[in-house]
Amino acid sequence: MLIRFNKPYGVLSQFTPEGRWQGLRDYIDEPGVYAAGRLDADSEGLLLLTDDGRYQAELSSPKFKLEKTYWVQVDGEPNQGQLDQLSRGVLLKDGMTLPAVASQMTEPAGLWPRDPPVRFRKNQPTHWLSLTIREGRNRQVRRMTAAVGLPTLRLIRDAIGPYTIDALATGEWEVIAPV
Repeated sequence: MLIRFNKPYGVLSQFTPEGRWQGLRDYIDEPGVYAAGRLDADSEGLLLLTDDGRYQAELSSPKFKLEKTYWVQVDGEPNQGQLDQLSRGVLLKDGMTLPAVASQMTEPAGLWPRDPPVRFRKNQPTHWLSLTIREGRNRQVRRMTAAVGLPTLRLIRDAIGPYTIDALATGEWEVIAPV
């Protein structure tokens, strides 16, 4: 079984809640499935779950290098130099990242409101980036954008390999066929 879930902000990638964060059990009532990879509680978007341990490893292991695409709302206006830096790879405390595919984009169509909302500052513009990576380091996208001077305000995973959140409302899930 494979489930695609549009994980809301404030939900952990585990079934058990902790502190102020909800767990997956507040949304998904299928026994025997486990998250294939992680998505931090303060990030939103696509999370895949499966009951097949081998497929779970393929989906989440860096060895298989599945591309992950994120929509990133950043504080400030990106310039070409910052996009080029993200595209070449960024030096983080734990080493150089692999090159990414980075581009500026318009706010995603049909984007749901976040609860709580992202802070708004009248004199500081925000912009959206599309960022595709092949690694899965801890908080990697947030650290990459911060390293180039564009702090992340909102992070939404749109795709993992061939799977996307298309037409799936936040908090909704469905069983899908593996590709």
